[in-house]
Amino acid sequence: MNIALIGYGKMGKAIEQIALQRQHTIGLIIDQNNSSDLIPENVQSIDVIIEFTRPESAFENIQKSILLGKPVISGTTGWLDKITIIEELTKKINGTFIYSSNFSIGVNLFFELNRKFAILMKNYESYQIKMEEIHHTEKKDSPSGTAISLAQSIIQENKNYKNWTIHQEHPKTEIYIESKRKGDTPGTHIVQYTSIIDDLEIKHTAHNRIGFAQGVVLAAEFANQNKGIFSMKDVLNL
Repeated sequence: MNIALIGYGKMGKAIEQIALQRQHTIGLIIDQNNSSDLIPENVQSIDVIIEFTRPESAFENIQKSILLGKPVISGTTGWLDKITIIEELTKKINGTFIYSSNFSIGVNLFFELNRKFAILMKNYESYQIKMEEIHHTEKKDSPSGTAISLAQSIIQENKNYKNWTIHQEHPKTEIYIESKRKGDTPGTHIVQYTSIIDDLEIKHTAHNRIGFAQGVVLAAEFANQNKGIFSMKDVLNL
């Protein structure tokens, strides 16, 4: 594949490294200094566009990329209030769009484990759910998109919970998410069920960005062969 990267920070460079290892090429790199280069004549030979930027610029980047008629992968979090617009646009032009709050293969297995754990625990109301996420100090959104995805999955399976919150003082129907920012931490997520008798928890700790980048490139390979709107569950056949 010939890939266009929108966003060339730490994640963009990690994706480039994995893509090259898998014998793909990087045909176009867009960052804040050359955003005007995202035009039809520059993407004619591009197979897939991968977008990892910031919440404030993600929607416009994705919308422009979809309209260019290329499969689009996005891992930017913090803009999902507009994702329905992107999905409708993708359907309208018969395009391809894959979004995930976290492309790591391990995290997506963790998502599935979290969902099954929620099903197991939904009848045990003596346990209160708490979540913790830890990321690097440069991360702009809080809580992380991954933490929100974990909480939403629990809420879908356990009707005792109606929402998530960032406030320590909260109703029992809300899942408290504590966010911490430390150094260059790639990402840690903990889901804990607490009672006066005992605690149960599941945890995922990323050691570097390689797992995220591998998942993104796998998603790009999938998008290059399929039409529609997909998630990492489709890519990994979970």
